Amino acid sequence: MGFAAFDNTYDWSKLATYRQTAMNTPNGQIDLSVGSPVDPVPQSVQRALAAAANEHNAFGYPKTIGTDDLRGAIAHWMRVCRGVDMDAVGAGVVPTVGSKEAVALMASLLGLGQGDVVIQPVVSYPTYEIGTQIAGASVHKVDDVADTDSWRTIPGVKAIWINSPSNPTGTVLSADQLAGIVAAAREIGAVVLSDECYAMMDWRTASTHDDSNEAQAANSFSLSSTPCVLSPAVCEGSAKGVLMLYSLSKQSNMAGYRTAFIAGDADIIKHMSAYRKQLGLIIPGPVQAAMAAGLRDVASVHNQWKRYRYRLESLVSALRDYGYDAHMPQGGLYVWVKALSGDCWKDMAALADLGIVPSPGEFYGAPDSLRFSSTADDETIELACSALRHAA
Repeated sequence: MGFAAFDNTYDWSKLATYRQTAMNTPNGQIDLSVGSPVDPVPQSVQRALAAAANEHNAFGYPKTIGTDDLRGAIAHWMRVCRGVDMDAVGAGVVPTVGSKEAVALMASLLGLGQGDVVIQPVVSYPTYEIGTQIAGASVHKVDDVADTDSWRTIPGVKAIWINSPSNPTGTVLSADQLAGIVAAAREIGAVVLSDECYAMMDWRTASTHDDSNEAQAANSFSLSSTPCVLSPAVCEGSAKGVLMLYSLSKQSNMAGYRTAFIAGDADIIKHMSAYRKQLGLIIPGPVQAAMAAGLRDVASVHNQWKRYRYRLESLVSALRDYGYDAHMPQGGLYVWVKALSGDCWKDMAALADLGIVPSPGEFYGAPDSLRFSSTADDETIELACSALRHAA
């Protein structure tokens, strides 16, 4: 039957007018909309990519499931940074060509279709909905996925999307909340899909004057992370019916490398990997080597954590001065605020007059809100803060 049609408001062309207005201001456009990294790719990653440029995995066909080196790096990262021994919980892993591809094809690779229902938060990353629609399944949105009574009795539920830290809100789910979702999903035979792509950008204990998350050595990792759905305490020691998604796009500035992975239920991963092999959904060989290096480079992840913390704190302060009820997110890379006018598009117009272009909340299911991205360089963030304060 092919891909089913999709219908979603996630259309960046809607920002064209606001971008043009912003470009005509004295500072030009200050783009805080798309969450695209701008900082350097770690030297370790660049060296690994160059070294692998003419290795066997470059001129030959690379493995769909990843090289032994990459799989080892993922297993080590999961154990050290997320507290998960994948062998102990029966988890498999498959690399994906970025996280968006994995999200968009998730429902299809699970074999979902007409009559099947996928649960997701009302306010969330738009590709969850698009991926479900493409598979021909139905989307059911709830205010709080952790409120399992809001979805556990709905007929036909086959999967539940979790996003912690959330894009766009920055909300982090506790281990107890995750455990409740996993237990309820298992009761009805549904798969839990946990998007944890921002897990290492955890701000719950961070402050301007406390650098307690400082890495102690190049081979250690003291940065806190948000709770993982594959933690033994959450999944009761078994990955059955649970999938976790992670990406290096933000922690290592590797969005252009398209490096991500799905970890979880070994049987589901094996099934997905077979389809992925036939579809050619394979990370290029040299990029697999670069991905392994990125997972091992603790110091670079910590440096990026510090950059984003500074930018987020700066934005929160300036937005509050302008009049927004802005707060440091619990996790992730965005400041999420209610529109001063009550309508994201009216606020978009006012901000464009200052040269600032955030994301409209309508894209994420909340037309009364705005998302400001910290994935701009320091100079751009400083320009935005200055413009907000001068207009206050």
